[in-house]
Amino acid sequence: MTHPELDLSGFTGRGYDKGRGRPWQAMWHLVGQPLVSSRVLPSRLRVSILRKFGASIGAGTLIREGVRVHWPWKLSVGSNCWIGVDAWILNLESVVIGDNVCVSQQALLCTGSHQRRSPTFEFDNAPISIGSRAWIATRATVLRGVTIGENALIAAGAVASADVAPGAVVRAAGSSVHD
Repeated sequence: MTHPELDLSGFTGRGYDKGRGRPWQAMWHLVGQPLVSSRVLPSRLRVSILRKFGASIGAGTLIREGVRVHWPWKLSVGSNCWIGVDAWILNLESVVIGDNVCVSQQALLCTGSHQRRSPTFEFDNAPISIGSRAWIATRATVLRGVTIGENALIAAGAVASADVAPGAVVRAAGSSVHD
């Protein structure tokens, strides 16, 4: 059921902290993000640019082309991780990724949401944490406030909307996972 008094014109974003001032945000969106998502730059330059904008990224991490990061200063990635082609890290809040994690092609890590019953649809954001050696498979989604345990798998097309225990597998409806 929708909210009968919903009026998006009253949205304020109250309480949301972008973490950096407008000039830094503009520089990221005008220069940094286009370079990071570039189809021609090598991974090491993408990693370097993300670090210059405040991301913490461990050694040996591979950032593929087309990756989108909303705020790099709210991103921490461990060592030897793979962030796949066209992955989207919509990190209005912090995203912390452990070591040896694979975030596959077109996966979405989304820390943002809205208060469904708020008359102005205000934010209801929360951080995401992904444990070491986890795999977020192609087109999988991890939603706000979720912790993915070590060695867990979010299978292709699956949605993780609640915490996932270490070693657990979250499957898309009607799918199977082959070990």
